[in-house]
Amino acid sequence: MEMDLRAHSPLCSRSRPVLVVRPTTAAVTGFAQPIIRCRRFTRNRLLRCMVASSDYSKRNPRRASTPKPKGAASRTYAPRPTVESSMKKIEQSGTDEGDLGRSNGKLSSEATGQTSNVEESSEVDFSGNASSSVFLEGMDDAFEAETEEDVKQNKSPELSSESMDDDAIDRKLDEYRGKISALISSKPEPTSVSSTHVQDRSIVGFHEQEKSVVSFHEQDRSIVTVPEQSQPSSVVSGQNPTEEKTIISGQDVTEEAPKEITGKSIEGEPLSREAEEVLFADDDPMIIKDEQYEPDIALVQDDVDSQVLRRRLEELAEKNYLSGNKCFVFPEVVQADSVIDLYLNRSMSALASEPNILIKGAFNGWRWKKFTEKMHKSELTGDWWCCKLHIPKQAYRLDFVFFNGDTIYENNNHNDFVLQIESEIDEHSFEDFLVEEKQRELDKLAAEEAERKRHAEEERRKEEERAAMEADRAQAKAEVEMNKNKLQNVLNSASRYADNLWYIEPHTYKAGDRVKMFYNRSSRPLMHNTEIWMHGGYNNWSDGLSIAERLVKSYEKDGDWWYADVTLPERALVLDWVFADGPPGNARNYDNNGRQDFHAVVPNNKSEDLFWVEEEHMIFKRLQKERKEREDADRRKSEITAKMKAEMKEKTMRDFLLSQKHIVYTEPLEVRAGTTVDVLYNPSNTVLNGKPEVWFRCSFNRWTHPSGPLPPQKMVNVENGSHLRATVRVPLDAYMMDFVFSESEEGGIYDNRNGMDYHIPVTDSVAKEPPMHIVHIAVEMAPIAKVGGLGDVVTSLSRAVQDLGHNVEVILPKYDCLNLSNVKDLHYRQSFTWGNTEIKVWFGKVEDVPVYFLEPQNGMFWVGCVYGRNDESRFGFFCHSALEFLRQNGSSPDIIHCHDWSSAPVAWLFKEQYAHNGLSNGRVVFTIHNLEFGAHHIGKAMTHCDKATTVSYTYSREVSGHGAIAPHYSKFHGIRNGIDPDIWDPYSDNFIPVHYTSENVVEGKSAAKKALQQKLGLQQTDTPVVGIISRLTVQKGIHLIKHAINRTLERNGQVVLLGSAPDHRIQGDFTNLASKLHGEYHGRVKLCLTYDEPLSHLIYAGADFILVPSMFEPCGLTQLTAMRYGSIPIVRKTGGLYDTVFDVDDDKDRAREQGLEPNGFSFEGADSNGVDYALDRAITTWYDARDWFHSLCKRVMEQDWTWNRPALDYMELYHSARKN
Repeated sequence: MEMDLRAHSPLCSRSRPVLVVRPTTAAVTGFAQPIIRCRRFTRNRLLRCMVASSDYSKRNPRRASTPKPKGAASRTYAPRPTVESSMKKIEQSGTDEGDLGRSNGKLSSEATGQTSNVEESSEVDFSGNASSSVFLEGMDDAFEAETEEDVKQNKSPELSSESMDDDAIDRKLDEYRGKISALISSKPEPTSVSSTHVQDRSIVGFHEQEKSVVSFHEQDRSIVTVPEQSQPSSVVSGQNPTEEKTIISGQDVTEEAPKEITGKSIEGEPLSREAEEVLFADDDPMIIKDEQYEPDIALVQDDVDSQVLRRRLEELAEKNYLSGNKCFVFPEVVQADSVIDLYLNRSMSALASEPNILIKGAFNGWRWKKFTEKMHKSELTGDWWCCKLHIPKQAYRLDFVFFNGDTIYENNNHNDFVLQIESEIDEHSFEDFLVEEKQRELDKLAAEEAERKRHAEEERRKEEERAAMEADRAQAKAEVEMNKNKLQNVLNSASRYADNLWYIEPHTYKAGDRVKMFYNRSSRPLMHNTEIWMHGGYNNWSDGLSIAERLVKSYEKDGDWWYADVTLPERALVLDWVFADGPPGNARNYDNNGRQDFHAVVPNNKSEDLFWVEEEHMIFKRLQKERKEREDADRRKSEITAKMKAEMKEKTMRDFLLSQKHIVYTEPLEVRAGTTVDVLYNPSNTVLNGKPEVWFRCSFNRWTHPSGPLPPQKMVNVENGSHLRATVRVPLDAYMMDFVFSESEEGGIYDNRNGMDYHIPVTDSVAKEPPMHIVHIAVEMAPIAKVGGLGDVVTSLSRAVQDLGHNVEVILPKYDCLNLSNVKDLHYRQSFTWGNTEIKVWFGKVEDVPVYFLEPQNGMFWVGCVYGRNDESRFGFFCHSALEFLRQNGSSPDIIHCHDWSSAPVAWLFKEQYAHNGLSNGRVVFTIHNLEFGAHHIGKAMTHCDKATTVSYTYSREVSGHGAIAPHYSKFHGIRNGIDPDIWDPYSDNFIPVHYTSENVVEGKSAAKKALQQKLGLQQTDTPVVGIISRLTVQKGIHLIKHAINRTLERNGQVVLLGSAPDHRIQGDFTNLASKLHGEYHGRVKLCLTYDEPLSHLIYAGADFILVPSMFEPCGLTQLTAMRYGSIPIVRKTGGLYDTVFDVDDDKDRAREQGLEPNGFSFEGADSNGVDYALDRAITTWYDARDWFHSLCKRVMEQDWTWNRPALDYMELYHSARKN
């Protein structure tokens, strides 16, 4: 933003007449006070004159104040000098008292000749600006403080002399320099007018032989000679004190002048009433207006000889002209928080023939407060143009150029003009200032955003509450109608008695009465029971079973009659009951009137309409209560879940920082912005092992910090350790610390983490990491188009990276078999054409991730399935159309992430056709989920992608020799998968009987085991349960699965298997095995050879162990989900299984290196002995060390196997791809 600067300059020509005020003098012994009155005269009788500045509105207005000096005098001048009496007082008080104002304005005077004649005068033109307001305020006090005798005593004989020789002028100039320096360096401190000392005031008086010309201009206020005949003036005549003549814009306004002031205030004493009436008159018609502001008229008086100031300016102009300098400033020493005048000699510049001259500039290396300002022709000798600029307090340098308002520039031969500023701030402290300014801005924006969100959330909550209440009312109304219909049917069959079966005494009764219910047991189902109970309710059992009374034998009636005393419910219209042989919960035999129950009409005093109105209201209140209870329970659960997630994420981040501790870490471990940290590095574990020197190279914010890379720093040895140390100051606006190590200051061999560099997040930064735009192009996405683990990864990784603050989108084919119930707000967005085919684009959100669905109108994806219909052709078309959609839509993602062979064509199509055709900003990341399929496509994608990954570190090493990967292994990385904590969460899982966390894992799993055994018909005994959830393929180790089933049964355990085989032969084999085992080990084993999502949740929760004996496993999610539910994994050491399961006996050191504790049982080999080694130890632990086993269940639940850590690793990879 450019500053709205207004040119205020000495010796500038005027574009319009000025107002000139010529005060006359009083008698020799008297005092003539010049007065300029204004309709809006403020209490202090002045208005501060404006100085153009971008931050002027932020400057506090200052009343009369006593400034303090700030150091040695500088060679400069006073913008508004005081009269002679004030000069003497300043000289007497010295620099300890300070001057009255800052030297931010311009003032000079032009001598018109001096004689002893009272008719002769000197004209002084005052330029107004904010910094000189204290002079005006001082003059305000002067009206109250100066006496006529003071004026006489303080007259300066030098100023009243008729002429001055050169020596006298030089002496006077030196005198002024010292005094003006104090004015420049002083900084006024606000004080009350009444407390200002008389010696620190500017006394407004006039020499009896002088006249002052006060000139005001609408845009410029500076000293300039204007012919008298052209000057509208306001004259206060001493010869005629009863008449005042004011000339404004050529018009004469005659008023009665105020009486001569004789009783002026001294030391804060009040003026006379007449003087106050003159100074504070509100009915004066004289108003001076400005286009941008309306100034008050200040009473001003000169105390510096105009010849001295004019001569100094001419000297500077001539000196710079002769030296070949195109421009100069005044004051010569520029200080921060001041006002300067900047001059340009047009004739010496590239703008010599231009009629318009403007200055364009900014402060501190063009980084702050840019401005453009018009310059004006000054009246210095030569072609000098000038303008006035305010120098902000935080400036240490001014950068500027001149131009004609169009394309012609004077830019100092392409070097720009630079002006150094004396300031308390330097480049480094300015950086801190900018950071603090940014922090304040961010805080303000954050507060506004928080308030906006709070308001939006409140409105959303109110709207939801209104909608819920309407729903409750509608449900209550519907229930009433339903109950009314049902009750009417019951009333139709109800009576007051049944002959020889039951009746009620008395025969006349109503709701609320106490009655006797009689029942004839003979010839009924209870005729042989000696204990008879009545189980009752009312209004078609609307309140359930609410009456229970035991009947007793009646000896007063003939026959086998029994009775009980019953109170009829107040709201009963009909009484419902059955007879039983025991109380509720213990009865076995019933007389329920042939399954029709017994019903008796109950008269009620309320009208039917009133009854149903009350019934509807009661139902509505019940529904509201139930909903409130559900909402409270959900809120409590959400809070607990959010807390657990935050704690797990924090722990994961700490583990992330410690994961490289054997190589590098920081002290303190958490790096905070604005602090100093030590970086400790162990070269013995790197390529720099044995090097005599190690140099630390560091920057911030992914190497993009404005300060650039820090100078290389030689690391020093840490006492009693193998680490080296370097110390770094972290800027306030750093959100990431980046570094590498080298063998010398010049470079040489680098340890740059295999091209990834070292990065450590910085907390409490005032800056935020810019979000990255990532687009996944895939053919699967859970839960709407899931076939295997690929779909889970696309959804879960997208959500995890999105949670880090980045913008993530997915492009997916719009299959006709999509599960659209899980797509939120699905709608048609647009269409485009590619390959002579119209492609419709639909948009919706899946698990809060934005998804674009591409639907070619050639029916390519209307085949009822994801795979199995000319897949290579279909998916190739999809990949090309996805890139074309991005191009035509104007999208420019930072990362395009494609997956497996099915979207591998994206890699080479992008590089060959789109990288230089609309998508140049992007980088391609390719992930291999399973190398079994599409090796050719995978190899071609590896060639063209920027970075490639697979789903675990160990699997990446296992396949490193593959022909598709080996040539490109340098850009191949292993990043394990994670599980979605919202889908797999035992604390909120609706498929298990009891929700639990690590704190109540024993109780939760015990309840789940009981439910699992009951559901599958297993014996409900205290025995170890081994669960197997797997596709039944050779890859999954089906021969080891069969052996493990038998071994577990031998150890008196139970086995539950859930899974199916895509190969019908394997499916048939397991069907036969199931029949055999179910017969031989009835109640101890169950093989469910199908897909059952709810059952899988119950197995994860109810099993003690989960077996995963895969022959190879790129990552595996089964073992991760098992630990999420507190089940202990038993795995074969391969791929991702090796990376995530650490044997409790054999992998303690390996787990410690990863910042983990052992969490399961594992084995090597592919035979039965390996399985037995792990399985036997696991079952023995369950039998012999139950408490330790339970602690292991708690431990694995608290480990983070979600996408928190993989998301951080993927972001590192994305940034590395962008850097390349």
